[in-house]
Amino acid sequence: MEHLFYKTLLKSCTEKKKQLAILIDPEKFVIAETELFLSKIPKETTHIFVGGSTVKNGETETTVKALKTKTNLPIFLFPGDYSHITPIADALLFLSLLSGRNAEYLIGQQIKAISKLKHSGLEIISTAYILIDGGSNSAVSKVTKTEPLPQENVEEIVHTALAGQFMGAKLIYLEAGSGAQYPVAATVISAVVRAVNIPVIVGGGIKSQTQKQDAYNAGAAMVVMGTAFENTNLNI
Repeated sequence: MEHLFYKTLLKSCTEKKKQLAILIDPEKFVIAETELFLSKIPKETTHIFVGGSTVKNGETETTVKALKTKTNLPIFLFPGDYSHITPIADALLFLSLLSGRNAEYLIGQQIKAISKLKHSGLEIISTAYILIDGGSNSAVSKVTKTEPLPQENVEEIVHTALAGQFMGAKLIYLEAGSGAQYPVAATVISAVVRAVNIPVIVGGGIKSQTQKQDAYNAGAAMVVMGTAFENTNLNI
């Protein structure tokens, strides 16, 4: 399959056009408020990510279906479990949790996903997923039974990102976790960006324009925001 969405992302990186993804957790999304939700997200949004750590069976597909009726933005799956995969999305971040040492999330879940993916039309984008300490016990840590990498261990984070690139990942995803007290530090982002030659996505704990811009300034190709938009009364 030709990787059209990935090629578009690479082109945006070359042209220095920063990307913004809004992450929707199907467990917290109100289908009846789909249009209202989409009206609240920033106009510069380029992607919708759909996923969560503890999504119930069928919730992801229901959410994607609702979004497809109201937006033409590309919808990427960001699954916490292989059972969350639905072929009606546009692309899938094929995650491997390299920051942890739980084989289930390094390769186990990926093998279980193959029966859903081998005949799907999803664009599959190999992604090195690195959990960084954001000051809270994230759902990712709880579900995967892994610990995040401390932000002060910059060398270990950089080496983990490089390992992902050397193994063939097309993206690096630095994640502080949903509802993090603080996002991935600019020093960490810039160190990883300098070391790798694939796009770096940064998410978790980014709740303000300043934090978003800090991530961009540090070299992030894409910023992911989620918690800040879960309340449709919020307007950022």
